Amino acid sequence: MPIQHAVLALLANGPSYGYSLKGAFEAAVGPQWGPLNIGHLYQVLNRLSRDELVASEQVAQSVKPDRVVYEITDAGRAELADWLAAPTPRTSGFRDDFFLKVMAAARTGDADTLTSVITTQRGYLLRELRNLETLRRSPDTDAVAALLVSAAAHHVNADLTFLDDAEHHLENTALTAREARAPVSRGQRSRTG
Repeated sequence: MPIQHAVLALLANGPSYGYSLKGAFEAAVGPQWGPLNIGHLYQVLNRLSRDELVASEQVAQSVKPDRVVYEITDAGRAELADWLAAPTPRTSGFRDDFFLKVMAAARTGDADTLTSVITTQRGYLLRELRNLETLRRSPDTDAVAALLVSAAAHHVNADLTFLDDAEHHLENTALTAREARAPVSRGQRSRTG
């Protein structure tokens, strides 16, 4: 997941260096995002420097090695403004591993397998929802991170709705298939034919 624009946003408040940016990023997005890999961050900073979206300067330190301090450029501010003004399309379209699992379970023709897949996923999503609620209520969660928790909860609720829809649709499909395979009695044949 590219984070270059988030780094530009952090630098828009003033110059900073790698480990400070890492801490600011993690504090801003909260623990549900996960830790930011410092090696990846430095790759992003190098790319931003190469693209002249940030400028860097080595600052001598008395005890430690020199520190590289990064500052957003005018081109970086313009890039950040363009990114903020543009809508965000879904990065992976509507591809979803769980949908493929439902399809595979449905293809087995075994209702118990399909029920098991849906039940397992529902349990997982309900646990995830509880964890998100705990994060949301935590006094350590700042306002912006709480928004990310809220967005994650909405996604989980949408996935739960999909499970309900899948279960309902597949039950109706199975019922229709059973009705189609059922032998037709003489009384039904005379009414239909």
